[in-house]
Amino acid sequence: MGLAILVLGFSGSGKSASLRNFKEDELALVNVNGKQLPFRTQFKSTIHTDNYSEIERFMKAQTAKSIAVDDSQYLMVNEFMRRAKETGYQKFTDIAKNFWELVRSVEMLPEDVIVYFLNHLDTGEDGRQKAKTIGKLLDEKVCIEGMCTVVLRSVYEDGRYVFLTNKQDDKCLEKSPIDMFADTAIDNDLKMVDNTIREYFNITEDKENA
Repeated sequence: MGLAILVLGFSGSGKSASLRNFKEDELALVNVNGKQLPFRTQFKSTIHTDNYSEIERFMKAQTAKSIAVDDSQYLMVNEFMRRAKETGYQKFTDIAKNFWELVRSVEMLPEDVIVYFLNHLDTGEDGRQKAKTIGKLLDEKVCIEGMCTVVLRSVYEDGRYVFLTNKQDDKCLEKSPIDMFADTAIDNDLKMVDNTIREYFNITEDKENA
């Protein structure tokens, strides 16, 4: 069973840049909107699509053990905009179901595969933070953050880009298992995070699927 990890942050907070220390063959990239990455590395296995079926096929076909879905909130945004003229609530149900199924599909991947969903952050009217979605169904009925054991929040503070690993207050949503990370603020280096998660959970290479 693969592992889904959520990385949340406002635009410009360093989410995409956190991929910079993966080697070109260590990470497979789903580039939802096809934007240029903010570093020189070009990953060998990359797809530019917002089609869920294509993304699932791409993830299943990878030999890389780490996969990133960059700007994953645009999977929902793009579908919503394509169906903007439709009336009624069915489109919101479909949008929620499609994204939920993608996250759940990670469970069908080999146990040594980690999929990182890089997603924008939103703040509700009550001041609580949440993953940016479309409509209330994912927020109220599903809760994307609840589907992931590790949720990191990407921020720029004190002159550096960092990941926050555990709650700063009751309005924040970052979380990680006890003692997984030594500090509540770590470098925004997803390769280092990947190594830490694999060591913590003793994730070794699945020889049958290698």
